[in-house]
Amino acid sequence: MTYEILEYSTTSVDFTPHDSRWIPHSARFVVLGETAKSTGRLGVFKLSDSGVTSVCETERDSGLKCCTFGSHTLPERFIATGSLSGELETWDLEHASEPRSSFKAHRGAVNAIDGIGGGTHGIGALEIVTGGRDGTVKVWDTRQDSAVAIFKSVSASTCECWCVAFGNSFDENERCVLAGYENGDVKMFDLRVGTVRYETNIANGVCSVEFDRKDITMNKFVATCLESQFVVFDARTQHPDDGFASVTQNSSVKTTIWGVRHLPQDREVFATLLGDGSVALYRYEYPVKRQRLCPAGKPQGVAGSAKRISSTSLASQPINSWDWHAEKTGLAVCSGFDQHVRVVVMTN
Repeated sequence: MTYEILEYSTTSVDFTPHDSRWIPHSARFVVLGETAKSTGRLGVFKLSDSGVTSVCETERDSGLKCCTFGSHTLPERFIATGSLSGELETWDLEHASEPRSSFKAHRGAVNAIDGIGGGTHGIGALEIVTGGRDGTVKVWDTRQDSAVAIFKSVSASTCECWCVAFGNSFDENERCVLAGYENGDVKMFDLRVGTVRYETNIANGVCSVEFDRKDITMNKFVATCLESQFVVFDARTQHPDDGFASVTQNSSVKTTIWGVRHLPQDREVFATLLGDGSVALYRYEYPVKRQRLCPAGKPQGVAGSAKRISSTSLASQPINSWDWHAEKTGLAVCSGFDQHVRVVVMTN
């Protein structure tokens, strides 16, 4: 099967975009970032047959780095944002002149954010996880303004957390958080018991982590790196000593892999965002048997392989965000450091 990514519409913005997300169950999306004068900008755009039009814009005192609708409920669809000065804010986009709530979450920038709960992205309480320049990972209940869990890296004073992601949210009791750090550490925190469930180091700074699905028993997850590599972990079986089986793959060009995003309608397909402005699609292929017995007689996972199925150049500078539409298969919005936002379509 041949896949191709086509640009549907390209829009320039007068700020550096850092994140872009579809507003759930709509043809609108949010783009946020930082202006040349270091203020923050949050813009809402609408997709139509004639292209993309601006709906509204809001400016903040500090640049905005990341956002999530993951902890939203319908019909409110509130968005949570993290700022470069450390604020965690929530917004009602129907009244976006001021945030609904705002408080200091981290010393320094909020580098990454993810949300879960509410029956749309997992079961249980509405929660947000943030990763900060201060090296900490914090979990927040949206009904409180203080963290319900804090995980500090051993080298928190010198090692930033660059990315976070929820997963394993398949019942009221289970929930995990992935975190990636600038020193190459990947950690999995078990929120049920508040401890590190798994940790490894993949040698290069970790730019992005993501489970293939948040709301199922852990199946697999991907971590992308500074130095042209990504690692796919088979999370079905965890060996007590060796952890999760994994396969490491190099990108076709030597560049940072800024992000990974799995297709909601087919978790085996994922997009990787490259520093040369291109996007590569991969399909994960499982081994014949995903588990074997090690010499000690304990079950051990077996990793599959990632097959590149498409590569498309979209920009002259890095693509730094990508969001698949949850209802429209193959429709995505992405942003780049060239100050353009693109709506693209995957065809096959």
